[in-house]
Amino acid sequence: MEEELKCPVCGSLFREPIILPCSHNVCLPCARTIAVQTPESEQHLPPLLHSRGPAPPAAAAAAPGATAGSAACLDSECAAGAGGDHADKLSLHSETDSGYGSYTPSLKSPNGVRVLPLVPAPPGAAAAPRGAGPASSSLTCPQCHRSASLDQRGLRGFQRNRLLEAIVQRYQQGRAAAAAAAKCQLCDRSPPEPAAVLCEQCEVLYCAACQLRCHPARGPFAKHRLAPPPAHPGAPGGGGDGGGGKGAGGARKLPTCAEHDLENYSMYCVSCRSPVCYQCLEEGKHSKHDVKALGAMWKQHKAQLSQALNGVSDKAKEAKEFLVQLKNLLQQIQENGLDYEACLVAQCDALVDALTRQKAKLLTKVTKEREHKLKVVWDQINHCTLKLRQSTGLMEYCLEVIKENDPSGFLQISDALIKRVQVSQEQWVKGALEPKVSAEFDLTLDSEPLLQSIHQLDFIQMKCRVPPVPLLQLEKCCTRNNSVTLAWRMPPLSHNPVEGYILELDDGDGGQFREVYVGKETLCTIDGLHFNSTYNARVKAFNSSGVGPYSKTVILQTSDVAWFTFDPSSAHRDIVLSNDNQTATCNSYDDRVVLGTAAFSKGVHYWELHVDRYDNHPDPAFGIARINVVKDMMLGKDDKAWAMYVDNNRSWFMHCNSHTNRTEGGVSKGATVGVLLDLNKHNLTFYINGQQQGPAAFENIEGVFMPALSLNRNVQVTLHTGLEVPQSVKQPKLPNN
Repeated sequence: MEEELKCPVCGSLFREPIILPCSHNVCLPCARTIAVQTPESEQHLPPLLHSRGPAPPAAAAAAPGATAGSAACLDSECAAGAGGDHADKLSLHSETDSGYGSYTPSLKSPNGVRVLPLVPAPPGAAAAPRGAGPASSSLTCPQCHRSASLDQRGLRGFQRNRLLEAIVQRYQQGRAAAAAAAKCQLCDRSPPEPAAVLCEQCEVLYCAACQLRCHPARGPFAKHRLAPPPAHPGAPGGGGDGGGGKGAGGARKLPTCAEHDLENYSMYCVSCRSPVCYQCLEEGKHSKHDVKALGAMWKQHKAQLSQALNGVSDKAKEAKEFLVQLKNLLQQIQENGLDYEACLVAQCDALVDALTRQKAKLLTKVTKEREHKLKVVWDQINHCTLKLRQSTGLMEYCLEVIKENDPSGFLQISDALIKRVQVSQEQWVKGALEPKVSAEFDLTLDSEPLLQSIHQLDFIQMKCRVPPVPLLQLEKCCTRNNSVTLAWRMPPLSHNPVEGYILELDDGDGGQFREVYVGKETLCTIDGLHFNSTYNARVKAFNSSGVGPYSKTVILQTSDVAWFTFDPSSAHRDIVLSNDNQTATCNSYDDRVVLGTAAFSKGVHYWELHVDRYDNHPDPAFGIARINVVKDMMLGKDDKAWAMYVDNNRSWFMHCNSHTNRTEGGVSKGATVGVLLDLNKHNLTFYINGQQQGPAAFENIEGVFMPALSLNRNVQVTLHTGLEVPQSVKQPKLPNN
């Protein structure tokens, strides 16, 4: 609260505070120092540019006959201040009258407010000429810098802030009482000396002597803050009873009207926002203003102030919590800084270790290459030395043979010797006398990218923005059967880093989106969707800062009917596929299974299989199966397949090796078997040559199914897909029980 009780000009506690029109307060002595008077001839200049100072004696002598603006006293208490001298009067000299060529520089008060001090008139300065016009007085608020004009009453025209004056008085008394009550906690004297300061960190009261001895302002105590001793709890202004409008000397004197000294304030002028007396309403300037009872307005303004204080109290509470948060933040920053330093050291050490290990690996490669070259050269040296020794010996032997004069003996060995020499000569073929390896090492280490990466090694800017919206490349998006392919790219001139993308797809029935791909690629194909369905797809990018916005939604329509072939990747190894994987046969006499490339979980689908070859009455099986069906036995013998197997006379339905619904009518070369999978009704129906074969083969089937076929080497079948579902079917054959 002490800051609220200090004058903004002198920085001390208020002395006789007055209320300026802008609602700020200033000491009466300070108001005298910052007030400015300006003759009419200089009123166009800013107030702070006018020179001012005490009026010379000549001007003081002429004061009784001067006008109100020439050298009039600004306050009724001016004459009492210094026995009628001119310390409380303001000079009316203009800049030319005072003899100064420039205005006096401003000074700064203890509270940081710039004010213009009084400038004494130079010796011999003349009084204002008689022909000069009247002067006007003004005062500039040191806080908001609003200027207020003074009337003929001078500073008496401003109301005294007696409430503030009383609070200052109570505060001074409370501080004096607290200073008298607070005793040093480290004194050896009895009684202890009064405390002079309180250390906020040590929470100890010191007198001046003990503070110099036990708590010097150096070393570890240099950063401690020393404050005045706390106020005594029972003293006025120190937390006890504030007096309730009473001062130290008993009942407070009721304030009187500034216009009428004998009248007390009894009403409040709403227009002027000031208390007035009864006489002001009768004959003063407030006679036609809206006025209200002083007590009622007092209670109303008190209520408004209390309500505003509640808001300030809430904000102060939030500020305290915020300060706690900031202090916790300091601790977190300190801890996180240490953690990041340790992490940085660990990462750099890991890079150094990795580089050291890689250096060892590279040195090992260089050593191996050097040893290899040395071995090759030494082997070549040894080989060449041996050949040279052998050739030299042969040459010496041949020279000795030539020296002999025995023709018959020479001819006995000459043929063999000539062949040996020729063979020896042939050993020195082209390249035999060339080194097999070079002295140069064919090893090149490109360290420039790594060096550049090290130079660019820096922290990722966590304040980077999230990635922008990806752009779908519609020209590359397509559908094929029950698969969709989507492609996207980032917009040009996008500098925000992208770590990956998230592709989302709905369920094909207007349901919620779900993630189907997360990665760095910008092209994705999704298989296994429903046929004849509409899917909505969207994509978004992400980086270390977060996830960016979604792209525009693209609508994809899967095929109405299924186009597929036999799947060579999942077929049994004995299955032989041809005709672009549409014709199937087998190398084994045992039944082998092959699946289609399509998978169905929804809708109605129909395909046909044409019997191209049918020898020795085999039993091919047609139907559907799971992806993990057993492929080395007839379709339908396990629980992963639902099939109809047929010979040249009759057919059976089979699932889990259970044979049901024998029906007359078989297949032969040229026959066509149709398979109708209705996943809306969850049943499976078979046709032979366009006629339904028996009843619906299987009911209540659910899940994901793939077209399936089992056959042996006596059968060849061709698959036909992309067919419309039969609209009209013939009456089914009756099964034979």
